[in-house]
Amino acid sequence: MTENQKHLLIVDDEAGLREAIAERLGDHGFIVEQAASGEEALERLAVFAFDILITDLRLPGIDGRQVLDAAIERYPELIAIVITGFGTVKDAVEAIKQGASDFITKPFQFDALMHVLRSAMEQRRLKSENAYLRSQLEERYRFEGIIGRSQPMRDLFQLLETVAATSSTVLITGETGTGKELAARALHHNSPRRNNRFVALNCSAIPETLLEAELFGHVRGAFTGAVGNRQGRLEQAHKGTLFLDEVGTMSPALQAKLLRVLQEREFERVGDSHTVKIDVRVIAATHSDLAKMVAEGTFREDLFYRLNVIPVQLPPLRDRREDIPLLVQHFLDRLALESGRGPVTVSQEAIRRLMAYPWPGNVRQLENAIERALAFSKGRAQLDVADLSPELQSQAAATDLSQVWFPDEGLDFARYVEGVELSLIRRSLERTRGNKRQAAKLLNLKRTTLIEKLKRLEPPAPKA
Repeated sequence: MTENQKHLLIVDDEAGLREAIAERLGDHGFIVEQAASGEEALERLAVFAFDILITDLRLPGIDGRQVLDAAIERYPELIAIVITGFGTVKDAVEAIKQGASDFITKPFQFDALMHVLRSAMEQRRLKSENAYLRSQLEERYRFEGIIGRSQPMRDLFQLLETVAATSSTVLITGETGTGKELAARALHHNSPRRNNRFVALNCSAIPETLLEAELFGHVRGAFTGAVGNRQGRLEQAHKGTLFLDEVGTMSPALQAKLLRVLQEREFERVGDSHTVKIDVRVIAATHSDLAKMVAEGTFREDLFYRLNVIPVQLPPLRDRREDIPLLVQHFLDRLALESGRGPVTVSQEAIRRLMAYPWPGNVRQLENAIERALAFSKGRAQLDVADLSPELQSQAAATDLSQVWFPDEGLDFARYVEGVELSLIRRSLERTRGNKRQAAKLLNLKRTTLIEKLKRLEPPAPKA
């Protein structure tokens, strides 16, 4: 497959017509996938960035207009052609208003479809250099800076909105780079405490000998270098919110003191016997498995239950791949604004590479990748595959691992390897236009082995 080949999705409930069109389009160099319903089309669009959509308007269940809306909202650079047997001027006008490039009525000759398709592709090519992106991030896809339209993120937004109104202690868990501090800030800024301070403390970034003083404060002479009284983070967060990141790294002695704060709402500064009363909401976060640490005896069980009053689990980026186009454009818009550049878009082929990558560093790694790509784009209005880092360009991580990104605590080896396997299988299926037998041959696998791997590795498609 060459980078110039276009991926096309055709949606029609008439199997004979759909298959005939798909075959002819395949003969013309398109990589074609088919969907027999609007529901199936939405599932495919959720996990893959197609270049072109051809959809019938009249479909059982979810109709072509809904498919068109969802497709263009997710992929603003998509070329969409609408076909229907009920062609009226009104249908054509509505389809164009929704963002379709053109409209063709049944019955039609294949040459007529190709003419419409080529015209739409040429129009898109001519306007791509100066196009203003229509994919504006709507408020329903945001929660205080957290971005996503996938079902896991919609569930997260609903949970955060509910929890924010309470004063309960929250434990946020998730892999590195998933946005745990962002979630904590969202809870604070939507809570009754929003007019008071949000104070963050990364427990793993401060030496154990200093962490106690940093948390509780100290009085003059408490230890060498304590030349005066100093408020700790707890006092600074009085009436507000204290965010304790990587709480799992706390020593057993400090865990006991934090437990007392949560139980009694009071503490003493280091070197002082005076008790300080405190009114603070504690939000803790960790990428560690605290339940496992409790079982191993490295984390206090009573503290775990005090922190885990309301658990919030942040999904890894690989489990919400459909959010990647939205996140990419958000980062591009912000970075372009900061650098004084005009609007920047990203090609569908580049989006496909980004969606196929396993992202062990999650959203933080994606943001860094987009910043790098923008720097390499040399001022062009559209990012392409050549602007991406080597591992994203080639997806050949199995043989060239020199560019693999390692988070501080290490990557999840099993999940990373699974992502590489899935990427290779997808590329082999693209090369063979979906022929599993030929794809298995390319990978030197048995066909049954390839099918089993797909069942195990392919993430379940979200329900429409």
